[in-house]
Amino acid sequence: MLVNGRWSADWHPVQSTDAKGGFVRQTSGFRNWITPDGAPGPTGEGGFGAERDRYHLFVALICPWASRTLIARALKGLSFISVSVLEPMVTDQGWRFGDQADGAGYLHEIYTRAAPHYTGRATVPVLWDKHRKTIVNNESADILRMFNAGFGSLAESAIDLYPPHLQADIDAINERIYHRLNNGVYRAGFATTQQAYEEAFAEVFGMLDELEARLADGPFLFGDGLTEADVRLFVTLIRFDAAYHGLFKCNLRRLADYENLSAYLARMLAVPGIRETVSIDHIKRGYYSIKVLNPNGIVPVGPDLTSLAL
Repeated sequence: MLVNGRWSADWHPVQSTDAKGGFVRQTSGFRNWITPDGAPGPTGEGGFGAERDRYHLFVALICPWASRTLIARALKGLSFISVSVLEPMVTDQGWRFGDQADGAGYLHEIYTRAAPHYTGRATVPVLWDKHRKTIVNNESADILRMFNAGFGSLAESAIDLYPPHLQADIDAINERIYHRLNNGVYRAGFATTQQAYEEAFAEVFGMLDELEARLADGPFLFGDGLTEADVRLFVTLIRFDAAYHGLFKCNLRRLADYENLSAYLARMLAVPGIRETVSIDHIKRGYYSIKVLNPNGIVPVGPDLTSLAL
């Protein structure tokens, strides 16, 4: 991580642990918002107005949090937000650019351009303001909502990922799915005690069973309309058999063993713009490059995902 703007040690996935040895995720450090008129959003300062060709998104295709933002960018027609895709393998200095991005070799250099004395981890996604030369936001949940509503008439209006009449219900299911599944697979994979692992494992499969029942009537979590809750769920499901089942020891069942969840995954992939955000090659090479979980770096040949045309 960065400490006072300097890279301090080789990258390690476990930021901190709780009293039971469970994985604890870092809180995002940049929380400004883009708004149609540049007024402050729910957090942060103002001055980040909606404009074409002003903003840039740094992502890694292995990362579910970054993929949320890519999907929202596609669904809302925000192609004027440029994108840099980092290499899938995590290095000893964290995320690395394949070709140097404006003179930067590693993502942590982008962080110190925004805040020269930054302390914390250099995570994706990062939403960058090319005019002010700073990071707008590095919290995927914020960026997802920003892309949905922050660009006003510049964005596609046919899809509303956070419709007013569903907001309370979306918030409730997001919280439940995040703790038990989105972050639950990480809590299982990066647990440092048997107790922490087994608790996370039980929550992961309890949530999958619950979602299997909920999606029996489909097509999406809230009926016919695709919402941000579907985006947040999809990015975990698409990685499950390729990474979490084996590497993160979430091996009670495969996602392929769930009939309704498998059909839901296929429906999500059929939504225009979503399939292009998925790279199983990056997902496998990225996760299996985590040395603490896979010291030899061997990437498995499977699983067979031909039923999803991936």
